[in-house]
Amino acid sequence: MIMVAGATGHLGSAVVNQLLAAGAKGRFLALARDTGKAQSLVSRGVETRFADYDRPETLAAAFAGVDTLLFISTMSMNRREQQFGVVDAAVAAGVKHIVYTGLAIRDIATSGVRDLMASHFETEAHIRSKGIAHTFLRNTMYAEALPTIIGPQALEKGIFLPAGSGHVPYALRSEMGEAAANVLLQEGHRNKTYDIAGVDAHGYDDVARGLSVLTGKRLAYRDIPAQALRETMQAAGLPEFPIYLTLGTLADIKADQYAIGRSDLELLLGRKPKSLNDMLKLVFA
Repeated sequence: MIMVAGATGHLGSAVVNQLLAAGAKGRFLALARDTGKAQSLVSRGVETRFADYDRPETLAAAFAGVDTLLFISTMSMNRREQQFGVVDAAVAAGVKHIVYTGLAIRDIATSGVRDLMASHFETEAHIRSKGIAHTFLRNTMYAEALPTIIGPQALEKGIFLPAGSGHVPYALRSEMGEAAANVLLQEGHRNKTYDIAGVDAHGYDDVARGLSVLTGKRLAYRDIPAQALRETMQAAGLPEFPIYLTLGTLADIKADQYAIGRSDLELLLGRKPKSLNDMLKLVFA
């Protein structure tokens, strides 16, 4: 029996959709925290269990009878402690295989968001220490994050960000979800690590050109100082955490931290993933 943990989130929903499309209803369970958000799963006939990662006592019953756990990483500030607890509970309940979604990055030690993202690799190490089968899906940046990062004004005035000429191999959540579902349903993926990324990496100048074609406007990318963006975000009243996350991520892009040089997404999909222009059409539809 397979369990999709985080099944009501964006990536989890994509995995569930693919499992259902593959005719796997009855072969998997969904794990959710919010009963309201889970109603869409229940209405589709997906057996759903409920647990809260911050309440470890709820996890044992949720994992009962589960053989393979797809553990989609969280975004909590206490992610390390939270995720270690989930792994411990899954192993104690008899889960035999954990598929964990982490981060595809070149060097976490020099990352601008190391304090938050290092927990991905610590979680991988914790899973390995348990001596059970594992598969690590290290995901690149979601193409769906582009509208938030570049801001709504980009479609009128262009892109103004402190990202230099850095490149990112963006990929769609839907295709990442499809790849994860294939790993869950197929044999031969145990004790392997996959980099889930687009085949080609793109800079914000490429994104601007793609949006120019999409909108019929002449849009360009301008590399600006990081302090200028910080001041803009502070003036907008944003809390320190999203400022830290945004500036750290853009610093990583500038340093080509996401340009990992390889991708297993095509292998897991059995076809080439969407091109940048096709992704932009979907994301900015």
